[in-house]
Amino acid sequence: MPSAPPSSESAACHVHKFGGTSLADATRMLLLPPLVDDGADTRIIVVSAMHGTTNALVAMADDAVAGRDWPPAWQALRERHFDTADAVAGDGAARLREQLAEDFDALRGDLEALGQSGADDARIARVHGLGEVVSSRLVQAALGDGWDRLDARDVLVVHPGEMGVGVDWAESRDKLATWRTTHPSPRVVATGFIARDRNGDDTTLGRNGSDYSAAIFANLFDAAELSIWTDVDGVLSADPRLVPDATVLPTMSYAEAWELAYFGAKVLHPQTMAPVQARAIPLRIRNTLNPSVPGTWILPENPEGDAELSPVKGLTIVRDMAVLELVGNGMVGVPGTAEKLFAALHGAGVSVTMISQGSSEHSICCVVRASQVEPARAAVEHAFADAFADGRTQAVEVTPDIAVLAAVGDGMVGFPGVAARLFGALAQARVNIRAIAQGASERNISVAIAEADATRALRAAHSAFWLSPQTVSVGVIGTGNVGRTLLSQLSAVLPGLRARSQVDLRLRAIANSKRMALDHFAIEPGDAIERLQSDDAATLDLDAFAAHVRAGHIPHALIIDCSASSATADRYPEWIAAGIHVVTPNKHAGSGDWERYSALREAQRHSGAKFGYEATVGAGLPVILTLRNLIDTGDTLHAVDGMLSGTLAWLFNSYDGSRPFSELVREARELGYTEPDPRDDLSGLDVARKLVILAREAGLQLSLEDVDVESLVPAALQDVGVDEFLARLDELDAPMDARLREAQAGGLGLRHLAQLTRDGTATVGVVALPAEHACRHTRLTDNLVQFTTDRYSSNPLVVQGPGAGPAVTAAGVFGDVLAIANALGSSEGRYA
Repeated sequence: MPSAPPSSESAACHVHKFGGTSLADATRMLLLPPLVDDGADTRIIVVSAMHGTTNALVAMADDAVAGRDWPPAWQALRERHFDTADAVAGDGAARLREQLAEDFDALRGDLEALGQSGADDARIARVHGLGEVVSSRLVQAALGDGWDRLDARDVLVVHPGEMGVGVDWAESRDKLATWRTTHPSPRVVATGFIARDRNGDDTTLGRNGSDYSAAIFANLFDAAELSIWTDVDGVLSADPRLVPDATVLPTMSYAEAWELAYFGAKVLHPQTMAPVQARAIPLRIRNTLNPSVPGTWILPENPEGDAELSPVKGLTIVRDMAVLELVGNGMVGVPGTAEKLFAALHGAGVSVTMISQGSSEHSICCVVRASQVEPARAAVEHAFADAFADGRTQAVEVTPDIAVLAAVGDGMVGFPGVAARLFGALAQARVNIRAIAQGASERNISVAIAEADATRALRAAHSAFWLSPQTVSVGVIGTGNVGRTLLSQLSAVLPGLRARSQVDLRLRAIANSKRMALDHFAIEPGDAIERLQSDDAATLDLDAFAAHVRAGHIPHALIIDCSASSATADRYPEWIAAGIHVVTPNKHAGSGDWERYSALREAQRHSGAKFGYEATVGAGLPVILTLRNLIDTGDTLHAVDGMLSGTLAWLFNSYDGSRPFSELVREARELGYTEPDPRDDLSGLDVARKLVILAREAGLQLSLEDVDVESLVPAALQDVGVDEFLARLDELDAPMDARLREAQAGGLGLRHLAQLTRDGTATVGVVALPAEHACRHTRLTDNLVQFTTDRYSSNPLVVQGPGAGPAVTAAGVFGDVLAIANALGSSEGRYA
């Protein structure tokens, strides 16, 4: 980040301007000397009024004109300045108090005159500008000996104009040259905000006019640079109240600053920059309370390569707007329609922020302040009354509650795909665009959106151009083995992920089957279980949970369902329809009711929200991804053979006749491979659900009842208690032993297999396989899925690896989460 403008020339004159917050009290004023001791030959300090003073003076003037009681406010303001004088002037406090007393006596005289004779522009301007007069005296004292004081009214001559106050440059230069003959000091404290008009009457440059004064004096003194000292570290890429990750921009061009300022960003008013632009004077925004930060340089042009960091330099939102649209079939090809429209708006005193017209010429729309929309509508209806009467125009339509999002940057000029990236980011964030405008300069793209979407849109756009990480509001449901393991993985990975890949996953909600904990900001994953068990946790309400995750101020939302609840899966379609991405190892949505499954897919098509369910089949294995890629690339699926249960894989990999099958089931339970009730594994229903998911992914309309499932649990043991089942496990041995011996006699081996054919025949059960079959060569709890396709006919494609266990399942879920984040636009590097 540069600490000086890109110039090798020695600076002869520096101008520093200090705003009201920098001069709030004596403590702040006494910080100024080292800030302005920058080695320049000539230093000009332009000051605002002390913080809050101008507002107090405006209120006093209003009270005086209206005949209200103003003396208490006058006395309080006088005492505040006297107290400051005592703190900053030391031995010179008495003389300074005398000067301030004279100033406040003059103020009292003006206020009394206003009460007697009513409003007078020059006198009101003198009242409003008193703050800068007394502030300049205090700052002169705080800076110490050797500083001259310049009352801007002695040199600065201005005149009113349609675009604001203009400067009479020639006369002002002559007056300054005369003033310098008697005040040759290279160190000057000057008042901001105030001036005189051509008649010699007091006037002001308008609110925030001290910045304008500083730019004028930088021009008049032919300064090498201008520093505006304020209460922020520089110009930010967005409003930090709306985008916490907004960053200080090291540099920006005059053109970028103009664009952002016109749209209300906290940058200098465009009029302020005109005097420095005329002489190509570099301008820097700095923080009085954090002077070690270099701030933001505003330069005639961006340094070489700076624009390439990101084509968009900053984003801003203007609220309280409305869209006014003139619609008419008879407008097509008629010259002067736009001119007539905007003349009507001009006549009504309505300022137009944004204009948009399609090439069909059927309608012209513009964005105006909400407070001006009714005068605007009335003016346009009056101007086009004849056209309405004969049917050439049909309506003047108003859309209220609009905000305008503007993306600004020199790097947008000639850079392809900027609009696509912006619109894509807004689409991902579920923000609808009402109107679009882009000037031929290409430095600004403006879109009109619903005001309710403004914050989410701003954050989404900010992330899209790598100005901040992609922020995703995350809720986790289910705190069993997989859920807890996922939380542990999130805790370990999130800090590095944010720094490395520009992804900010914010866990804002956690729930189990009964309770939930919500946080406006973020829950540390390692503390999530404790938060759920605290007294602050609430009764689970899935509607409230989803509404919280779908926060209006965060662009993207994601719910991770680690439960095994069918009731939770019932919510997926409505969540996805609302733009909430869903990731889950829960098999119910993918294998359950077909109507629910169809609703989920339909919601996906319309909302664009993602559904990540890779972990429902092979835990961390890319089973669904592989199948999807085969089909999407035009291959034809003939058959699927799969060992889809880690428990059953271990059992049959271990079962060679040397030990009874029941003994292996007991050992698997002790090792934690089975569910607490082993019948949940031995029934084959879990495997059948996985097969249904694969079948549906292959385009088959298959349901669980269509699968021929062989249960390894004898009928007599299916309805008994768990303890009784475990006590009678030996009843499984004889039939299984007979099947094993029969298979071995034919040179085959037993495996538990899910099988799907091209015509939709689906079976789950124990199968005798030859030695060359891939499923005969798995290890322990490995899952294996074999795809036979046109391309992989003689040598089927095999996906094999650990397919069970909390760690790999949680990793599979995490992988889907990251895949969604990548789809939203995360990156390992800057804009590329």
